[in-house]
Amino acid sequence: MPVLASFLSGAGLFLIVFTLIPFQGAYELDPNASNDGNIINQLGYLGLGAIYLFAMLLVVDTRVLKRIVSPTWAIVFAIAFFSCLQSYDPTASARGLMLSLVAMILVAGVLVLPRTEKDFVNAGANAILLLVLVDYAALVLAPNIAIHTATGSEPWHAGFWKGHLIHKNVTAPVFSIVCMFGIYCLRAGATVRGLLIAVLAANFVLHTGSKTTIGFLPLAIMLVLGGRAIGKPGLMVLAHFLFAILIFCLTLGTIYSDTFLSITKALLEDPTFTGRDDIWKFASASIPDHLWLGHGYASFWLSPVIRGLEANFEASWDVRGIVSGHNSYLDAVLTFGLPGGLTMILLLFVKPFYDYMRATRQAASRHFADFCIMVIIFMTYNSMMESFLLNRADPMWLLMALAVFGLGLTARMGVRMAH
Repeated sequence: MPVLASFLSGAGLFLIVFTLIPFQGAYELDPNASNDGNIINQLGYLGLGAIYLFAMLLVVDTRVLKRIVSPTWAIVFAIAFFSCLQSYDPTASARGLMLSLVAMILVAGVLVLPRTEKDFVNAGANAILLLVLVDYAALVLAPNIAIHTATGSEPWHAGFWKGHLIHKNVTAPVFSIVCMFGIYCLRAGATVRGLLIAVLAANFVLHTGSKTTIGFLPLAIMLVLGGRAIGKPGLMVLAHFLFAILIFCLTLGTIYSDTFLSITKALLEDPTFTGRDDIWKFASASIPDHLWLGHGYASFWLSPVIRGLEANFEASWDVRGIVSGHNSYLDAVLTFGLPGGLTMILLLFVKPFYDYMRATRQAASRHFADFCIMVIIFMTYNSMMESFLLNRADPMWLLMALAVFGLGLTARMGVRMAH
């Protein structure tokens, strides 16, 4: 049974990162794609949810099962489900959100099924090393699928690696987290596999050509390992929040302040972040219409209202075909309203640091807690450029959720990997 439980943990981690629909070929912006849902994802995750739920009920200690449902996640999903009432199509929104909820069963299973941290690390290292090797093999065997080509809607990305994922902007953050997982495995006993994962994943990130990610990845790693080396995790937390404020000012802040814009212009060759500033301005202007309750889960971008707008030929992007606001904080407030959005941000990006300080009091929990907080720090910065909160089975969201969930569990129970 322990062997099967560990195998399921590794397989779950593999599927979270690999997704159920890998290697989809050229990236096309299809305005109808996002709201129809994907039948493979819907059925696949329902099946996986059932398997992992059954496995947890069979294998995991009752005390641990009781701790799985935490107030944090109850509040996050309560806000999200309430927001569905504001949607133009509440049932479609609720269906999409149910997929996010079912995917969380998989996340919980990955963390609580292994009996010990050693089992978790072994299973995870094998699974993730296999995944990385599959992606490298694809570069050689199917380069037209694993590397952006000049065909499709974004020919300027030609030559950048995307691996099994749909776009380099997803691949870069996902492989950054894979790199951090490699560092965790390296520190927690799976030395050779961990080193291989870290080096191969970091090289993959470099080849995605995603400049911001290439900057954020070493920053997150250095903050956590630096804080651990000097034995002052509190100092690391403070440094992180200062960096987060600075990055916020130089990205989203540029649409609100000319001072921030001029600083960003002086520092970067592209102060618009490939036209994201136009999307941010549009999203920001749309918040006051539904300030308190928001526009509803998955109910703003690509909605009939947005698609029915007249084209703004002065903007870099046509917002009628945009799938997200390319900023998780802006989208949180846009979707859930000001109170709901801020609560989400506090629970997912701020509270984990409190959990981290509690978790790291126990020496045995430190490697795992360091990995989780590294992911959260990195995703805090990445959220300035991408939107992924509660985004169904998006690997960026599920890996972030895994870190938040894992840290909460470790703070409450310590790290025998929750057994």
